[in-house]
Amino acid sequence: MKSVKGILALLALGLMALLPLRWAQALGKRIGRRMYRQGDANRMCRYTRMNLQACLPELDQDAREQLIAESLEQTGQSIAEMGMSWLWPVSWSLNTIRAVHHESLIEEGIVAGKGVILIAPHLGNWEVLNLYLSNRYPFTAMYKPPRQKQLDNLIRRMRARLGTDMAPANVQGVRKVMKALKRSEMVGILPDQEPEADSGIYADFFGIPALTMKLLPQLAAQTGARVVCGYARRLPDAAGFEIFFSEADAEIASRDLQLSSAAMNRSVERCVRELPAQYQWEYKRFNSRPEGEKSIY
Repeated sequence: MKSVKGILALLALGLMALLPLRWAQALGKRIGRRMYRQGDANRMCRYTRMNLQACLPELDQDAREQLIAESLEQTGQSIAEMGMSWLWPVSWSLNTIRAVHHESLIEEGIVAGKGVILIAPHLGNWEVLNLYLSNRYPFTAMYKPPRQKQLDNLIRRMRARLGTDMAPANVQGVRKVMKALKRSEMVGILPDQEPEADSGIYADFFGIPALTMKLLPQLAAQTGARVVCGYARRLPDAAGFEIFFSEADAEIASRDLQLSSAAMNRSVERCVRELPAQYQWEYKRFNSRPEGEKSIY
């Protein structure tokens, strides 16, 4: 069954790669609108609504519903853009990038000699961000392999087109990341997914305790690497993408793991508040709860 799903996913990617960016994004919007019309019967719509109710309680009902609809349209576009991100010639994908802001933060970190850790939330199009960085720097990306082997093979091959070294989220991957930082290179980690219980600590995210990875703040404390946030914003009207970098919260390198984990979540939250409609709100970020706390979902 996994093999069949993997093959179907590859076929869908191949078809989406045939579309110009404008058509792919139009298709993605239609997918998102369909999810919204299905309401809570659609899993992605239901979890988006629950997350926004929990994280942005200051929004009134109309504003929240508008953001849910926009978020699902953006999610649909992220799905439809995968063909472009993974299967287009690299030069075509890179040509969709219109501007880059504050890249000097990365350059300064590499020159300092201790490497750079990139916080890359599930915000905008993170595959475009990966292509841009791989084209400019020695880059190691940590990732969680999907269950479908065919899809995993494609991800590793496509993300490595410009020399990205893929590090699985296990002991071997951590060693690979450590070696890259010792060479004063750049490593990228997606910090906003739930880790295994023994690899996480509860820290506030939008004021809610969230099981949070310990790895990234531990790496920052141990190596002295510069920590930078980055995301690729999707521009309206299929105009392409704009990349933003910013300094992470200063406490992210604290030896106190509670402080550093909270600082990492604040860094992610700041990026999300800059671009809330393009965040992956459909993910069950608060699935695990501290003992005695009621489930959000």
